[in-house]
Amino acid sequence: MRSLGREFEWLWAAFAVSTFGTWVAFDAFPLIAILVLHAGPVEVSALAAAGLGAAAVVAVPLGPWVEFRRKRPVMIAMDLIRFAALVSVPAAFALGLLSFVQLLVVAVVVGAADIAFRAASGACLKALVPREDLLAANGRFESTTWTATALGPPLGGAAIGILGPVTTVVADALSYLLSALGIRAIRANEPPPARATAPRLRRGDLLDGWRHILAHPALRSLFFNTVLVNGLILAVAPLLAVLMLGQLGFAPWQYGLAFGLPCIGGLIGSRLSRRLVARLGQERVMLGAGTLRACWPLGLAFIGPGAPGLLLVVAVELGLITCVAVFNPVFATYRLEQTAPDRVARTLAAWSITSKATIALMTALWGLLAAATSARTAIAVAGLVLLTTPVLLPRKAWRRWSVSPCPQRGYGSVR
Repeated sequence: MRSLGREFEWLWAAFAVSTFGTWVAFDAFPLIAILVLHAGPVEVSALAAAGLGAAAVVAVPLGPWVEFRRKRPVMIAMDLIRFAALVSVPAAFALGLLSFVQLLVVAVVVGAADIAFRAASGACLKALVPREDLLAANGRFESTTWTATALGPPLGGAAIGILGPVTTVVADALSYLLSALGIRAIRANEPPPARATAPRLRRGDLLDGWRHILAHPALRSLFFNTVLVNGLILAVAPLLAVLMLGQLGFAPWQYGLAFGLPCIGGLIGSRLSRRLVARLGQERVMLGAGTLRACWPLGLAFIGPGAPGLLLVVAVELGLITCVAVFNPVFATYRLEQTAPDRVARTLAAWSITSKATIALMTALWGLLAAATSARTAIAVAGLVLLTTPVLLPRKAWRRWSVSPCPQRGYGSVR
């Protein structure tokens, strides 16, 4: 594997440790709500929806704020904020003071800090990596993500079973502290931000990211497609937890295994993405993988108890994750190429805010649908709607919009 430079290696290491921490704590808050606070499907969905929605609102001014500041100090600050917020959960649990409200507040703080971090980390990535290496860098991040996703949930499930329900939150908090140390080790000179001395944000700054997305035909189509697909997939995650851990009686380690084992598809897909782009082209890969990833989730509506149900989840997730892992690095690279350096933080923040707000809204709606019908029915409806999402993928828009002529280094995304 060709090195992309020492500074990139530090960024990659920081990304890796925080990603592993996140996936060890896979669905930690829903699990705590179910196992400790005895929450039902409506409460679990409300926790996920309210946390994401409030974080999205709080984060609206963060994109422009990040754009006009040095990125690495912002990333370190966001890591430390997430560390402090998460540490409060095991502390409250140890004192017998943990509540649903605290989980909600922590979810909001962590969600808003996550949006700011992603916007700043994109800037840091593309400032460190030449444009011709962006797909390779995004492929490595994607591969790391799926490695963490494969190993983290089973380890987290085992840790919960042995050490208690808040153990994985401690691991996640510590991972952000280590991430901050890794980012601190990056020594490359950071270019001064645009309008570094601006005294305040302008109203137009808050909306500039959305303006750029909506004015670009292909990005606009990808924006609506990815926001809707992510919203539908993640809206049913709390319902899957309730169905598998509650109604079907799976143990936490089995739940973690069901979503961890298929992530080998993420390693396969992320490694295939560069080869497929070289052979088929960027547009065909995004269109093909983007279409195929919508075909799998309907199968989750047919989960049953025992080994057959577990194998069905593994098979569905394997197909879904492989397609997602091909799509994501190609899509992320295209988005970076099509966004000028002085707009990237705002564009990525706008994208993340819309995605989180959509996930929040759809999670709340699917929680209500599950309450009115059943978790299984709500999962099936989401799968059926997902089958329609490929119509939003760009086709003619590819040919109407040329690649942005920005050969210099700019700002990108670590997703």
